[in-house]
Amino acid sequence: MNFSKINYQSFLGKLIRLPLRLIPKKMHMPILQGRLRGKRWIVGSGEHGYWLGSYEYQKRLAFEKNIGKNTVVYDIGANVGYFSLLAALLTGPQGQVVAFEPLPRNVDFLKKHIEINCLNNIKVIEAAVADQDGSATFELGASTAMGHLGARGELEVTLVSLDSLINQGDIKPPDFIKIDVEGAEFEVLQGAQTLITQYRPTLFLDTHGRDAHQRVIQFLSDRGYQFEILDGKPLADTKELIARPH
Repeated sequence: MNFSKINYQSFLGKLIRLPLRLIPKKMHMPILQGRLRGKRWIVGSGEHGYWLGSYEYQKRLAFEKNIGKNTVVYDIGANVGYFSLLAALLTGPQGQVVAFEPLPRNVDFLKKHIEINCLNNIKVIEAAVADQDGSATFELGASTAMGHLGARGELEVTLVSLDSLINQGDIKPPDFIKIDVEGAEFEVLQGAQTLITQYRPTLFLDTHGRDAHQRVIQFLSDRGYQFEILDGKPLADTKELIARPH
């Protein structure tokens, strides 16, 4: 069941969410739905939709449908690890997940989720993925899932490009990439031009802002990618989609 579709301001939404406030933030809850069902989740790491199994519901279903055993998955903008854990389970012990996350608070929860679920096939890289290596400032958003690179940020983070990491042999080339980086999606792709051309991964995209969305669509269209919409909107208006090599 997709609990997130129930409006939190409605009577039913308020009624359902009321007892959730009483759950201690340090408590480990079992995830209730999907392929992660039964895995453990720290309540205070983020919204309750994570362990309820309703977080980004359509993307979760798309992950479960597409990602197979023994594959390599990059989770760019891993946050506290929901899709990293899911990918680790789907790829199996012989697969690999590379989780990129620059915010120390999120990295801490990500590593704890890996530990309490005894997953050994996730590599964590504490950095933001961009079009070049280096460093930049990071602005904290309204929630810990909404931070982004920005000139007014107080936190300095490491920048890495995917092409650079692969050229150095630090990570294996991916079969799948999830990108959710609050508006920097195009910069991620710019730093992965060789990767995209040579290895042709399938991309799970969450674009933020129409300019970034249009640039991403044009970039991938020029390289022979086709698109599957996850939120039912036209291509020009969607923000959740899968890009597949043609």
